[in-house]
Amino acid sequence: MSPRDRRFIHLLIRAQRHVSRLLEQRVQADADITATQAGVLFYLMKNDGSMSRAVAEAVGIAAPAMSGLADRMEQRGLLERRADEHDARAARLFITPEGRERAKAALAHVRPANKKLCEGFTDEELDVVTRWLERAAELD
Repeated sequence: MSPRDRRFIHLLIRAQRHVSRLLEQRVQADADITATQAGVLFYLMKNDGSMSRAVAEAVGIAAPAMSGLADRMEQRGLLERRADEHDARAARLFITPEGRERAKAALAHVRPANKKLCEGFTDEELDVVTRWLERAAELD
């Protein structure tokens, strides 16, 4: 293993911290939501009415944490929680008009960041990066 290989985890963590901090500050200042809340809203914009556990998995948090997060987001009028029609113990999450507006404000920061990250790379190179990051996200 070359020295470069040993730095992948370090570089991944460093990049994740920097991008998270940057977007957290910008999204919080403009949309008044956290980056995690933005992730939930982005997911619900495409998957409205999803089960709470599916949303938790999509944003990478544990089910108990999702429950508390959904409580706070519901109190702020960002989403609505409804019992599943087939299983009253399970909750489905629906984005509200307020949640949709906040998500759009957050996207105004996320889209340019994504674009800037992709500048100078070919589609093939970005496909490799995507595969690598997906593998890293599933590492056990």
